[in-house]
Amino acid sequence: MTMSVKVVEILSAEELRRTVNRLASEIVERTRDLSGLVLLGIYTRGVILAELLARQIEILEGVTVKVGALDITFYRDDLDQIGLRTPAKTNISFDLTDQTVVLVDDVIFKGRTIRAALNAVNEYGRPEVIRLAVLVDRGHREVPIHPDFTGKQLPTAKEEVVKVYLQDWDGKDAVELIGD
Repeated sequence: MTMSVKVVEILSAEELRRTVNRLASEIVERTRDLSGLVLLGIYTRGVILAELLARQIEILEGVTVKVGALDITFYRDDLDQIGLRTPAKTNISFDLTDQTVVLVDDVIFKGRTIRAALNAVNEYGRPEVIRLAVLVDRGHREVPIHPDFTGKQLPTAKEEVVKVYLQDWDGKDAVELIGD
């Protein structure tokens, strides 16, 4: 018996572009001093999203925002379940002390990735404030973490998968929900 997998487009390329633009505007509105703003993308697609947000903030405000890349592999509490993978390289070439840090990720699910990211950030200074921006919030949290900036709220079943595609990594822009 063949099982068919259902794929539903949640955000088209144009909708994804608009969502990133809105998120950038919301970050600007909530940040009192853009010179102290740092966007930290969580590997892999969070890094690309952080770069897209920084470009849009520069278009909106004429301010160049610092962008860093954060690998949280060794901060995870579930390495035994997901298996060890080759870590990416964290790239934070500046002190985070007294900065407004916005962690950026593509999808928030259980919240464990963000918990690990919060632990990793401590290695690079003590930010004034840490906020969270995600493209998709699919619910099902296991830890008390909630994004400050959300592109799309998407109630899902636990067994469904939210797949984010970004041009710079995947060759296209889209968000899909994959399930039975």
